[in-house]
Amino acid sequence: MSIERELNKRSAAKCELCGNTENLKVYTVLPTIKGGLDEALMACATCIDQIETPGNEDLNHWRCLNDSMWSEHLAVQVVSWRMLSRLRAAGWPQELIDQMYFDQDTLAWAQATGEGEEDENKIIHRDSNGVILETGDSVVLIKDLKVKGSSMVAKQGTAVRNIRLDHENAEYIEGKVDGQTIVIITQYVKKT
Repeated sequence: MSIERELNKRSAAKCELCGNTENLKVYTVLPTIKGGLDEALMACATCIDQIETPGNEDLNHWRCLNDSMWSEHLAVQVVSWRMLSRLRAAGWPQELIDQMYFDQDTLAWAQATGEGEEDENKIIHRDSNGVILETGDSVVLIKDLKVKGSSMVAKQGTAVRNIRLDHENAEYIEGKVDGQTIVIITQYVKKT
């Protein structure tokens, strides 16, 4: 059975965040570990647009998180926590965050995108053109790179999908090239 069909069944054909029944799509919560049903949710176009476009949030729309944060599904809980963290300056989202509890692995998953960090403490990764990189993005190498500790050379034009960010250094990202996970300096990549 497809993930979309399973999520439709699980969600009763409603957005698992706001309850909307129109324009539903599968939303994968990045970064994925195994993929599949446990790392996805059914969401409406309005929720997805506001999740993926920081600064475009309608505060009243997200009052729905008061209910969805209690979902039995971790993907729904994680997205709820991320959006509440993003909106916490409004006051009421912080009160809801204070009621949530995650084990260490789930909290690490929720924090993997940098939501919840204060802006002055947040490390921002940018590609060679200054475009902000996020966990799960795809990039292309803009020059040949010798991989330290091996004889491998990552060739210019190589696509690196599903990158991970180094949360301690804004110049480093990780990705797989030829099946090997390597650290790449952000000035040598371009977001696709």
